[in-house]
Amino acid sequence: MKRNPRKVKWTKAFRKAAGKEMVVDGALDMERRRNVPLRYDRNLMMTTLTAMKKISEIRAKRERVFYKSRVISKKRTAEKTAMLKHVKMNMELVPTATRKRLEESKVLGQKVQNEDIEMA
Repeated sequence: MKRNPRKVKWTKAFRKAAGKEMVVDGALDMERRRNVPLRYDRNLMMTTLTAMKKISEIRAKRERVFYKSRVISKKRTAEKTAMLKHVKMNMELVPTATRKRLEESKVLGQKVQNEDIEMA
């Protein structure tokens, strides 16, 4: 059975098209196969091994940044909306000074600032 790889969720093509994989990354180009065989050279081998270590560090760092930008930012916004909902439902438990400040800044209809949520 033939399938379009961009529609099958487990393929690399789908993950790249959906924005779940890093598409443009210079470190990925280093791993391409080269069809030209090289004669053994000790210095070349040592520089290649050190470059491989650096590339793996760079890739790990870029993947962490990519993950943070995709997943953690969405998680934080979800947590903030959950906290806001919790504050709205339990407004009688909030101290009066904080409650007045929340009402003055009209936060009940908008987003809650971090300090207001933490104090509540």
